[in-house]
Amino acid sequence: MDQLSLFDSDHFSGAAPLSSPLADRLRPQELDEYIGQKHLLAPGKPLRQMLERDMIASMIFWGPPGVGKTTLARIIANRTKSRFINFSAVTSGIKEIKEIMKQAEDNRAYGIRTLVFVDEIHRFNKAQQDAFLPYVEKGSIILIGATTENPSFEINAALLSRLKVFVLKALTSDELTELLQHALQNKKGFGSSTIHMDEDMLPAIAAASDGDARCALNTLEMAILNGEIAPDGSITVTQEILEQCLGKKALLYDKNGEEHYNLISALHKSMRNSDPDAAVYWLARMLEAGEDPLYIARRLIRFASEDIGLADSQALQVAVAAYQACHFNGMPECNVNLTHAVVYLSLAPRSNALYKAYEEAKADALTMLAEPVPLVIRNAPTSLMSELHYGEGYVYAHNTEEKMARMTCLPESLKDRKYYRPTEEGKEAAFKERLEKSRRFRLGEDS
Repeated sequence: MDQLSLFDSDHFSGAAPLSSPLADRLRPQELDEYIGQKHLLAPGKPLRQMLERDMIASMIFWGPPGVGKTTLARIIANRTKSRFINFSAVTSGIKEIKEIMKQAEDNRAYGIRTLVFVDEIHRFNKAQQDAFLPYVEKGSIILIGATTENPSFEINAALLSRLKVFVLKALTSDELTELLQHALQNKKGFGSSTIHMDEDMLPAIAAASDGDARCALNTLEMAILNGEIAPDGSITVTQEILEQCLGKKALLYDKNGEEHYNLISALHKSMRNSDPDAAVYWLARMLEAGEDPLYIARRLIRFASEDIGLADSQALQVAVAAYQACHFNGMPECNVNLTHAVVYLSLAPRSNALYKAYEEAKADALTMLAEPVPLVIRNAPTSLMSELHYGEGYVYAHNTEEKMARMTCLPESLKDRKYYRPTEEGKEAAFKERLEKSRRFRLGEDS
């Protein structure tokens, strides 16, 4: 349990000794030094406004590891002149909670606010969480909990209802690269040393860190400490050293650049060409270079409907399941989940009939925006609308033997349009047969 008072010399300086890990030495002390979470901390954003108005309430920071949850809590404590207590849900119990609450009550009598930061608050059981409740209600403490788990499932409803939840996002590659550049320039980092690194190494570290600032800084520090020292004291980090520190080959890959789009195109077109070997290779190229697995999973979901469609509707379910698996497992465990989906989609029957149907309908919709809805299928919730013949002649399909009614549901000017043209591939052949039967019945050609 780490407690800091207003009278501790390092409370405001936050100075960490040079023997401390790089991530600790570079921990921001002011809001303007903090990198990331612009959706919360940019000027005019909700958390920034709360800080500027000194209207801090108890809250939960929900986000992945290494995004700055503890750092942000410390900055809030500094800014609001509060006593900061760093409380671990792993090592502390109800006895420690009660001791802290007594101290907080005493501090409150002297006009000193107490900010209690609980890391991994989801690890507390119900009784431990309930122990905070009366003190949060009375305002004896400002409780800031940090969790990597969904608070809706892990935090007691009574406590959660009294906390504002802020979602912290994984840092982008650009933000991590900026952080690493800062580490090389700042004297608390390596600013007093001469470091030689190829310019593409920092983006490679950022890409491999999966949004985790602590991981990125640890990797940089390891690479520099293992670098080649020249007689003049300068340090050179080679590609080989970096790869050893990363534990894998540092692949050049810009998530926002041309190569990003080239690789996702290669994956998509390999699947479309029913080539699972090539598709799995391009999948591995993207994942091992640091691509977000959820981005790939979203593209697979699109592919399942665009290139397979009703030829095998199971493909969409497999793709969605892969997305959920990526969300649950993360990297590297989800790589096999994505491989499962990629191979299935590569070997599924092909049909782009749904894609073509929508594109043709879109073209008509954009050029014929004013086409009226046929009266027969208009909604008629009022007597006036009924008098205007809204819904007149509508037949409820379920009341018919055929489960179809001879009605025209397209606008009059488009009544003969056919957008969906099913193929004979896979299960779409059955849909084609049913569609042709439906069209003949609606046109009265079956009698």
